[in-house]
Amino acid sequence: MGVLRNVSIALISASVVMLGYCGYKLAEREGLFFDYSDAEYLSDEEAAVRPVYSELNKEEQAVYTALYRGIYDMTDKIPLHADINGKVYSKVYQIVEKQEPELFYLDSIYYTSDRVREATIVYRNDGSAEDKREELEAAVDHALTKLPSGNYDKAFYINEYLAKNCSYVVGSDDRGYPSTAYGCLVEGEANCEGYAKAFRLLASRAGLETAVVTGVTSKGENHAWDQVKVNGQWYNIDPTWDDSDDGGKEMRMTYFLCDDEDFSRTHTVDEKLFKPFRCESDKDNYFVRNGLYIDEKTDPREVLSRELSAGSTAIDLRFSSKELYEDFKSRFIDGEEVFEVARETGRFTASSLSLTLVESAEELCLTIKF
Repeated sequence: MGVLRNVSIALISASVVMLGYCGYKLAEREGLFFDYSDAEYLSDEEAAVRPVYSELNKEEQAVYTALYRGIYDMTDKIPLHADINGKVYSKVYQIVEKQEPELFYLDSIYYTSDRVREATIVYRNDGSAEDKREELEAAVDHALTKLPSGNYDKAFYINEYLAKNCSYVVGSDDRGYPSTAYGCLVEGEANCEGYAKAFRLLASRAGLETAVVTGVTSKGENHAWDQVKVNGQWYNIDPTWDDSDDGGKEMRMTYFLCDDEDFSRTHTVDEKLFKPFRCESDKDNYFVRNGLYIDEKTDPREVLSRELSAGSTAIDLRFSSKELYEDFKSRFIDGEEVFEVARETGRFTASSLSLTLVESAEELCLTIKF
């Protein structure tokens, strides 16, 4: 009997130890013994030029802040303030990667799981991140040397600067930097994402609220562009497509400060990461602002006469509908009424006048070059 009692006690003791061990491992797995960091948030000044951050909830903002601060310091393991759902973590990580153009040295891959308590960050392994950061800062300072005042003029200046100082390259090479602000501003070559990130970096340094937006073109191709807040209103802007890249380094105006209605003809946004800001105003659109927008209330003959009398040799026009666009071409180009208007201004004679027409039918834009 005594032997059986001793065996029973031993079995009970072993069971208690096993249960205790299992309980410990469960608690450890659930993070009960993990030393979480305190939740931190960006300062009001930092948040002011990060409008997408301001759209996140408090948990997401804390993850954003931890990632931004840790990646800026090039930390390999970044502790988070809680055990974060993997989908939430992935969403915030991708937002940080798109909205923080200074972090160009991130690798193209990242790690996640069902729950994330410590972020594992992968950096480009070329050993020159610090030197490249200094080069990028110098490029930003140089780009903003002649920055004008006024929100509209700032956006115009930055868009034009990119058109004149960067060339478009197709695709993304993980060994290089075409999809980064570094590629655009330092190396002078970028794809659409590089243009978009460079615009956001320069615009935010200039005090403008901006966001990098991703989606697809009307041809179904992946694409990236920006939104920027000008004079209290949000606008779409595509610095890649505004770069004519024809050797003359001229900026097109087709995609400069557009509302959603015009922009949606060629761009469809991806709302998986965040919902882009609504762009409902066209007040500061280039064509509207400069009297080059042709709608039912506008006499195109008066517009042509005014621009030619002012000395313009290239006239950019945008139309509110396909019908007005086609009617203008039929009347002024095919019907040659444009030559009649030009002669009336006294700037040209019949023998010396010729023109070149550049069409963007999908965007309802055209340029007449005399």
